[in-house]
Amino acid sequence: MDDLARTSESCVRVFTPAKVNLHLGVHTELDERRYHRADSVMAALALYDEVFVRQADTLSVTVEPGVGVPAERSNVGKAVLLLAEALGVEPLVDVHVWREIPMRAGLGGSSSDAGGTLRALCALWGVAVDDPRVVSVARRIGADVPFFLNPQPSYLAGAGDVLQESYADLPAQPVVLVKPKDGVSTVEAYADFDRDPPARGDLEGMLMALRAGDVNRVLALLANNLDPVARRLLPEDALAKEWLLAQEGVITALVTGSGSCIFAPCRTHEAAQQIAADAEKRGWWSYETSFAAPRKVEVC
Repeated sequence: MDDLARTSESCVRVFTPAKVNLHLGVHTELDERRYHRADSVMAALALYDEVFVRQADTLSVTVEPGVGVPAERSNVGKAVLLLAEALGVEPLVDVHVWREIPMRAGLGGSSSDAGGTLRALCALWGVAVDDPRVVSVARRIGADVPFFLNPQPSYLAGAGDVLQESYADLPAQPVVLVKPKDGVSTVEAYADFDRDPPARGDLEGMLMALRAGDVNRVLALLANNLDPVARRLLPEDALAKEWLLAQEGVITALVTGSGSCIFAPCRTHEAAQQIAADAEKRGWWSYETSFAAPRKVEVC
């Protein structure tokens, strides 16, 4: 991975993106950690949280808006402490995260913040993001975090935390995001999945389409077997998806992760903008965006 240039500066900034699952296939089998096996294919969106990390005399972690736990116990705080321990350095940094990605949405917000923090620390401390120590820390924090070390279209296996293959960046396909007010608990989603596991989609077809750079085929093969779970747990999700599929200019629509956000690739940016505006009138959070290439770490 080459997205991190080494820097001797004392401050770096990372725009760390939201993600969507192009394919999520959860298995009934559990690994030794009691996590469900999962095949996860993810792509980044042009919706970002912002991470600033600077050298300091003491450790300080701030996340705004807050995530419901003390910042030092958040995924961002874990990223700093675990990476410092793994590298044998003192965690003398000031970390500040500004969040735009909604929580409990399936967009990877807290995992993105952790991955973005790791990327920033790697730049500050002169470590490659694919260093095994960094990857190990990312996996310890959460299943999606390894993706955010280099957020280009990627297939991850294991519990969705072991990188198997990465692909060329997708074109900036317009995408509209719609999220009902309520979220879906990941714990509840997996408990519901265990009671009645939906079938998985065509993983091999998706990987072949990504290798070929066939975006139309990628969109035709979008699949997530937690989509029906999210819609069972949150009827408003079912309503929002049905509404999206009925809108002019929408190609398809799917819940990302365990929900509650639904993403809908659109034929034009104008269509996505109009749908986002109409969704807001219905009381849903919405955002017009597109697939996006990873952004480089910047010197402050």
